[in-house]
This record gives sequence, C-alpha cells and structure tokens, in this order.
Amino acid sequence: MNRLIGVELLKLRTTRLSYGLLATGAGLTALFCVLEASRSGPGKAVAPLYTSPGLTSVIAGGTWALLMAAVLGTTMSSGEFRHSTATLTYLAAPHRGRVLAAKMAAGTVAGAVFGLAGYLIALGVALGFTASRGYQVPVGDATLARFGIGHVVAAALLAAIGVALGSLIRSQLATVIGVFLWTIVIESLLGGLFNAAQPYLPYTAATTLGGTQLGGAAFGPAHGAPSTATPLPFAAATALLAALAMVLALLADRTTVARDVS
Repeated sequence: MNRLIGVELLKLRTTRLSYGLLATGAGLTALFCVLEASRSGPGKAVAPLYTSPGLTSVIAGGTWALLMAAVLGTTMSSGEFRHSTATLTYLAAPHRGRVLAAKMAAGTVAGAVFGLAGYLIALGVALGFTASRGYQVPVGDATLARFGIGHVVAAALLAAIGVALGSLIRSQLATVIGVFLWTIVIESLLGGLFNAAQPYLPYTAATTLGGTQLGGAAFGPAHGAPSTATPLPFAAATALLAALAMVLALLADRTTVARDVS
C-alpha cells in the first residue's frame, strides 16, 4: 500500500498539471484577497480590517485553493481514463480498490499542501494590509492557527472527495465541470433558497472550517445574504466531508472501478 501511495505522489510531483492548479489557486487567492482588502473600511462593502469580520473576509480568499484541490483530486483519477493509462495502472496493481485508496491518500496529502499554500497567501495579504493601515490584528493567534488547520483539513478532504468523484464518473471534463458547477452555482442557489441546509452543503462546510462565514465563499444568492443558520462545529464539518469521501469511494469501488477499461 505504501508503494502505491508513493507512486501516486510521484505522479503528482512529475505532472505539470499539479503545479498549474497550485499556481492557479495561489494566483486567484492573491487576487481576490487583495481586491477584498482594498474594499475594506468604514462604510465600505467590506468591514474594516481592525474588526474580526473584516479580517476574516480577506482570509476567506484562501478558499480558492480548496476548490483547486478538489479539481486536482478529480484529475488524479479521471485522468487515468482520459489518457488511457488506467490499463497499465491496473495491470501493475490488479487490486483496484487499493489503487483507489492510494489515490485518495495521495490526494489528501496534495490537497493539504494546496490548503496550506492558500491560507498562507490569504493570511499574508490580510496581515499586510492590516499593518500598512496601522491597525492592530483583531484576531488572536489561536484563532488564526485554527483557521490555518481548517484550510489544510478542508483542502485535504475535498481532494479526497475529488478522487472518489473522478473514479465514479471517469470523464475528466464532466467531473471538472461538475465540481465548478456544484461549488459556484448549485450550492449558492441551494444556500440561498434553503437557509437551514446551508451548513450541510459540502463545499460550504469546507469553507467554514477555514473561518469563512456561511455564504462568504459563494457566488450568487447565498453570497452575503443574511443567514439564520450557524456553521457546523469543526469536528462535525470534518466528519461530514470525510463521510462523503468514503461514501463516494465505496460507490465507485462497487460500480465504475470494477468495470472494464476501454
């Protein structure tokens, strides 16, 4: 099993797509964090950076890395079918369930790297703007550390979910489009229409692990909309994402993973 995980990590280290997605996540994080910080201040669209809501709204830009981690996970598994390398992979490791488990483990490690990178960039921008304006940091070190851990855990689990989803659907294009459609469009619509369900939506739950307010990472109706719901506790949100990853992996293992490779 360790050998299979090592092989998957080697694939990630030697594939340009991994670095491209990491660079995309880093670039989008930096861009949106700077835009958010520049719009902060008394009477502006974003609360001042000397307040906790203002600072956390800038740090929320790190959620782009979470999204890229999910995309990376989907390409790890669905890419095998797109590039017709699944046959060689399964010949080298006939136990397909172990291959899926190894990909999910490697995806978790890579996702954690994405989450850490996104958080460090977001935190750097937030603290840089705060210091440049002469403000005191309104959030304690323990809370900032928890936000960082949340970003790492969320990105790791979203990458694992992506691997399972890519194994289930197989089509790389359909899976990647599905990830963007779900996170950017569907969750925002569901969150805006069904307020009570918002904390249980997977991507929304993942973003709240990093300190983002409900709807803060959404595009559309749920973004900035008043919410009577409260985010899931850290452990509950983590359990929700882990359970989703396991369910999707089990479903893929019992269905598409066992099918013939064309």
